[in-house]
Amino acid sequence: MTNGPAIALKDVHLSLGEGAGRVHILKGIDLTIEDGTAVGLVGPSGSGKSTLLMVMAGLERSDSGQVQVAGSELSPLSEDELARFRGQTVGIIFQSFHLVPNMTALENVAVPLELSGDAAAFDKARQELESVGLGHRLHHYPAQMSGGEQQRVAVARALVVHPKILIADEPTGNLDDDTGTQIVELMFKAQRERQMTLVLVTHDPALAQRCDRMIRVRSGEIEEEDKTASPARETAGAPL
Repeated sequence: MTNGPAIALKDVHLSLGEGAGRVHILKGIDLTIEDGTAVGLVGPSGSGKSTLLMVMAGLERSDSGQVQVAGSELSPLSEDELARFRGQTVGIIFQSFHLVPNMTALENVAVPLELSGDAAAFDKARQELESVGLGHRLHHYPAQMSGGEQQRVAVARALVVHPKILIADEPTGNLDDDTGTQIVELMFKAQRERQMTLVLVTHDPALAQRCDRMIRVRSGEIEEEDKTASPARETAGAPL
């Protein structure tokens, strides 16, 4: 764990688009997320919650304000430095999986380790896939797997670098209820066991309430916050 907060944003503004089409997405966001906690971001479509998540992940640069993640200020970093930082510090899970279609499950999970020069990339990738219940699918391609299996590969890829922070953008959005529940259990189990910080965007208030904190975003601003401290986080839920 870090000595300070996992994520600290101060007066963060971000606009996207050009000219007359430019839209002010984030409007003076102030937010601190403590190390090792789970936080759910909720809000209507277009509220800016996914953009806020991408700023935390270093995938979008703010126009102004301070963005500090795992003790590092992101704004001075070059694109290469930012990519290295993400590869070592932040695991990201997307709604649409984002797997490389011409790579097997094993190859997809090994990618971030290979990029960092880890000689044991494939051994670690194999262990991570086994931990999410896909030891029998190592050499299958994404098109040969169900949506739930593909998302398990994506979870394994996010976890294989042992990140300090796990970020998930609507991780169950493309899955049926039962499969989505299994993915949620995997994430919360990993967060507890590895003492990571978890930040997730969801349209599901019940999922957000499983987090330590639930933050509502509307029109690019933090509208309100609930400290959920839900005991449901500690339950095992559906079998993995």
